[in-house]
Amino acid sequence: MRKIIFHAGFHKTGTTSLQQTLRANRRALAPDVRLILRPGMTALCEAARGFSRSRDDVDLGLVKYEAALLAQSLAKEPAPTIVIASEDLCGHMPGRHSIRSYGAAPHLMRALSVAFKAALAQSELTFFFTTRAPDAWLRSCYAQHLRASRMVLDEHDYRRRFKASANLDVILDDIKRELPDHALIDASLEEHADRPLGPADAVLDLLGINEGQRATFTAAAVANAAPSAALMAALLELNRSGLEKSALREAKQALIKERA
Repeated sequence: MRKIIFHAGFHKTGTTSLQQTLRANRRALAPDVRLILRPGMTALCEAARGFSRSRDDVDLGLVKYEAALLAQSLAKEPAPTIVIASEDLCGHMPGRHSIRSYGAAPHLMRALSVAFKAALAQSELTFFFTTRAPDAWLRSCYAQHLRASRMVLDEHDYRRRFKASANLDVILDDIKRELPDHALIDASLEEHADRPLGPADAVLDLLGINEGQRATFTAAAVANAAPSAALMAALLELNRSGLEKSALREAKQALIKERA
């Protein structure tokens, strides 16, 4: 029976490093493992992000449609295991577009399940999530918002407003209720960060890749390292400035490069 593993999130839990490590070792994983990352399912990821904003049934239908297309494209895939990885499958990160939580994620995971079971009925689906301690997760999310959006809240106000979004265990429980027939596995960043391949080792555990094989793998560099307090303060000041969008983006890019 073919195995399909969805690594659908969460944001800021080592997902970028995990994906880069898997990508760097794609050839070593073949032919037993087929890896699909965001560039191989852009339409599905965008549909998931769209639903997380609208929570509209029409947009959820689009998610199912794009998931079905992806599943159908894999019908003749010879690899016995497929890993599908992108945090965008959970929608937007809380804090974007007035989104306060991962409340859309259970519906999105259910949509993936329905579409894949319809197209690949003999496949075994596993849903895998990386998590992070609430305080560290909130700080990392806040830093990302400072870099990538016009976040104007200071960190104290951000934490106060979005504290509930950091309770990832509650979302996992909600997802499990939507997926009673599938395995749901989670692994914390804190537990795996110091392993040789970081959080990617948690996926390799699921794949049954032995230590001898892993010894030949390349570890990706840590991605999206946390900015210093001084850089975060400078980014906040820019976000609160009157710069228009393109000028703000250029100013932040120059500042980050200068402080690198």
